[in-house]
Amino acid sequence: MIRRGRRPNAPIALQVLALLVVCLLAAQAISLAVVFATRPPRPPIYRLREVAEALKGGTLHTRQGRALIRSVAAHPPEPEPARVAMDYRLRLELAQAMHLPAEQVRVVEHTPDLMQQLMSGYFRRGRRAPTEGVRAEGFGVDATARPGAASGRGDFMPGMGWRGAAEPALFGDFTAAARQPDGAWSIVRPTPEPFPNEWQLRMSLWFLGCLVVIVPAGYAFARRITAPIDRFAEAAEILGRDPHAPLMTLSGPAEIGKAAQAFNDMQARLKRYVEHRTAMVGAISHDLRTPLARIRFKLEVDPPDRAAILADVEQMEQMVSSVLTFIRDASTPQRRERLDLRSLLECVVDDAALMGGDVEVAEGAPMIADGDAAALQRLFSNLVDNALKYGRLARIRLAAVAGEAVVEIEDRGPGLPARDLERVFDPFYRAEASRTLDLGGVGLGLSIARSTARAHGGDVTLQAHSQGLTAVVRLPLARAGAA
Repeated sequence: MIRRGRRPNAPIALQVLALLVVCLLAAQAISLAVVFATRPPRPPIYRLREVAEALKGGTLHTRQGRALIRSVAAHPPEPEPARVAMDYRLRLELAQAMHLPAEQVRVVEHTPDLMQQLMSGYFRRGRRAPTEGVRAEGFGVDATARPGAASGRGDFMPGMGWRGAAEPALFGDFTAAARQPDGAWSIVRPTPEPFPNEWQLRMSLWFLGCLVVIVPAGYAFARRITAPIDRFAEAAEILGRDPHAPLMTLSGPAEIGKAAQAFNDMQARLKRYVEHRTAMVGAISHDLRTPLARIRFKLEVDPPDRAAILADVEQMEQMVSSVLTFIRDASTPQRRERLDLRSLLECVVDDAALMGGDVEVAEGAPMIADGDAAALQRLFSNLVDNALKYGRLARIRLAAVAGEAVVEIEDRGPGLPARDLERVFDPFYRAEASRTLDLGGVGLGLSIARSTARAHGGDVTLQAHSQGLTAVVRLPLARAGAA
């Protein structure tokens, strides 16, 4: 059964949204921790003397950069138009390191894209233009400028100081070339950066650790949301095997709690249904014993009382016929439709009034419910007939209370003791005041009335008052907007 006294849990949609937000925030927190806790990768550094050594045919290994690649080409590399002045400064420095004229040396630095700059910390300040007197010639600069004219403070590199302040160097990818005596150009460039590089591997491990932390937590949270559904399926399977199984405690999101409440209500109705049918079989067996015993006794009398025996047989036939009618009506699928309970009650009152009954229904607004009109009419007719038969009159009131239509049928009869207010709903049970057969009936009227009301999601009860009994019928009202 549903746990009472607890604050309702959040709906599934809200819990899933919370799971997504928590996982997103956790991932972002770990990412920020990685960004602030790890140093950005330092760009490779190539000293100009190392580049000069490689252009002269020496070693291709560098101290703080990747290994170099040497090749031969017929033409030198062309600088980017926006970097002519900056690359010319490097050209002068390399020419000075190789002791060659500036026109026999070329240096082209490859500008990293924005993502590379952000990932490597390669933020540059703009280089100052070359000294005065430099003029356009070939690459837009004076090829006769003094090789040492480019010396100076240079560019500031974060964590590395001013470029050119000590030993000239190149940073990142570049292409350097020197003309050979045969007119060909010797080309040197760094080897391509491997993928993934060391920094990328380190970041991947960090993010893998993020997944290792978040995925189990997300799975545990998601499992907490879906676990009640598994328990709900288990409860349904147990109910299919044993309708008398105890109600299960189901807790979880609001939707699960609502479904569990409906499930437990359904189980309770099924249990009542089975108990009612079992009680009916027992009542039939018990009540048939009485006329059978009388028949046996009367057959032993000499001569047998034929008329008395036929009366007992007629009583047995009436009982069996009532049971068969009740079972047939209960097992026949009911055709549900929207109907006005007040109009239905007025029809019942009119029929009873035609038979001379003192019956009235209070005026009021219509009450719309979904149900089988014929079955509900039999239900109210049965209760009105009982009120007229045992209480001389029937006064009917109809009201809406908490989503239910409440019909009260009051009489002025002798009433019932408190112990019989529930027992009279048992099949074939007759209170002391109605045990005479002159009033007719076999004790199934109230059982049929309650069975019909419960089949419609309601119930029938009896309440004693100072001047008689009140039969109270509760039926759910039709939902607004329902077809």
